[in-house]
Amino acid sequence: MFFPLKDENPTKTFPYMTLFIIGVNCIVFFLELAVGSSQRALLFAKFGVVPYEITHAVDVEPKVSLGPYITLITSLFLHGGLLHILGNMWFLWIFGNNIEDIAGHFKFLVFYMLGGVAASMLQILISSSSTIPVVGASGAISAVLGAYILKFPRARVKTLLFIIIFVTVINVPAVAFIGIWFFMQLLSSIVNRMSNVAWYAHIGGFLFGLFTIRLFQKREGYRKYKVY
Repeated sequence: MFFPLKDENPTKTFPYMTLFIIGVNCIVFFLELAVGSSQRALLFAKFGVVPYEITHAVDVEPKVSLGPYITLITSLFLHGGLLHILGNMWFLWIFGNNIEDIAGHFKFLVFYMLGGVAASMLQILISSSSTIPVVGASGAISAVLGAYILKFPRARVKTLLFIIIFVTVINVPAVAFIGIWFFMQLLSSIVNRMSNVAWYAHIGGFLFGLFTIRLFQKREGYRKYKVY
């Protein structure tokens, strides 16, 4: 297994929007913990995205005042547990600042949200009759990874690698780190189809980021230096 510690890829701007998104996710998570486990399940059922509701245009109890389609947004800020949110926010912090740097603060937010929606839509397409709520920022962050591998393939990622009892830290190019990550999502979508992880949301978000980031990046030159 492997885990990113940091990337060696400086930015020219401060990542206000990345920090804002992380802050909102953390606040929502603390609110989840505050309401208790029973109310939390109700929260997921209400504000998580339920594929059946989207494909059948119905709002099953508990209903959302703005209708089921708003859950394509609200679901991006809910998380199933501490490890879930910590992993997501850590990946966003490492890779999000560089994508915000090339897109600009507001367009990065738009890119992030649309990436999350696109991710959910692929998951909905695959499991259209499911009534299990899908929550988490993983799809939106996958869009960030898709953008990163295209724009900064040679950026170095300091990675914690552990195989059974062997643990070390290595530097790998982003194209290798994210490429392996994406392969694992594809493999897991086939092997672990019955797990509670929305693998297709990861895939959908990644493809969205990969193919659309050029539409969001700043028109002026976003780099005055090269990444090796």
